[in-house]
Amino acid sequence: QVQFVESGGGLVQPGGSLRLSCAASGSIFSIDAMGWYRQVPGKERELVAIITSGGSTNYANSVKGRFTISRDNAKNTVNLQMNSLKPEDTAVYYCNLRGRLYTIPVIKDYWGQGTQVTVSS
Repeated sequence: QVQFVESGGGLVQPGGSLRLSCAASGSIFSIDAMGWYRQVPGKERELVAIITSGGSTNYANSVKGRFTISRDNAKNTVNLQMNSLKPEDTAVYYCNLRGRLYTIPVIKDYWGQGTQVTVSS
């Protein structure tokens, strides 16, 4: 399976910055993409940003220009630099890996345990 180590969440004032990091390990055969999703209570999990193995990125409209996703393919890590944070960015942020395992040779989504981001004064 896949193990995730997520870090960087916390409490920040509006306008502040946080950097989320996620390292994936395990029986990973290949990775199509890694990214970050977020969820607030009562709502569905939503895409924040994703980056493919080729470096293509996709962002939610609500974070464009404020968040930047980056990835180290050799280390299976993905980072999310979040600037100009707003109260509406408050959520649990989940690391996502989309790829194949040696034991499960079909493309699937794998999820980290989540890290809380709270934007409040």
